[in-house]
Amino acid sequence: MMRRYQEKGDVQKKAYYNDRFWVAPQIPKDPVESDEIFAKDLESLKSKFEIKEAYIQRGQMVVYIDPKDNRDVLKHLKEELAYNFLSELSAIDWLAQKGEFEIFYQMLSTSKRKRMRVKCFIKEKEAIESVCDIYKSADWAEREMYDMFGVIVNNHPYMKRILMPDDWQGHPLRKDYPLHGDEFAQWYEVDKIFGKEYRDIIGPENRDSAYVNERDTKHFARIRHEVRFGEEPSKEPTDLMKEYQEEGGVFLIKKFKKDKSITLKERK
Repeated sequence: MMRRYQEKGDVQKKAYYNDRFWVAPQIPKDPVESDEIFAKDLESLKSKFEIKEAYIQRGQMVVYIDPKDNRDVLKHLKEELAYNFLSELSAIDWLAQKGEFEIFYQMLSTSKRKRMRVKCFIKEKEAIESVCDIYKSADWAEREMYDMFGVIVNNHPYMKRILMPDDWQGHPLRKDYPLHGDEFAQWYEVDKIFGKEYRDIIGPENRDSAYVNERDTKHFARIRHEVRFGEEPSKEPTDLMKEYQEEGGVFLIKKFKKDKSITLKERK
């Protein structure tokens, strides 16, 4: 989905999610006939393939195809219509709403100076054919799509995870995957490095990157109050992290103090 830029000055005043199925309004769609080059490209595609929908948006053509035709369509675009670059491909998770993944291929023709986005929908357990023998740039992108979304790509020469460990459970870019990981993620490094028998000794991994416990002397350095590893922290109150900026502050930025901060119990 392509959206116009919007001013983000008040973004912190708004809730991030009000409706889990809310979709931002799309910008206007123009008929393909309004562009002579795209009109000819679409006519060529329709002569050989089933085109479910086609339109122009933000100066590029968007075409919906049958997923079984993905290889033939991309081969036709490369060999017959001079779309010589596949700049990106990935998936969009619509499982909760439609029970499907949306697969997209972002194409570029350097000779025509035109961009085209080819899209199709597949079911959750449905596989799609690899196109990495047509466009080499699809190799790692297809592996990432499998790793992050669980979309299986048939006939890929090396269909393995590319970012997560081979034995990782789940697919992190699915919308049902917890933001800080699940129970498996919390124990992964402890189990892998030390073994499950050390769970009670080490404890689960804290996957919140913003969390710092100023009284923890095993995992974090207590700035200006360093102690030996594992030593009991002082029970006396300290002036640790009273201010959120360095001495002198930052130009044009109001200085924040810890004793003036408020922790919200629930989102307004």
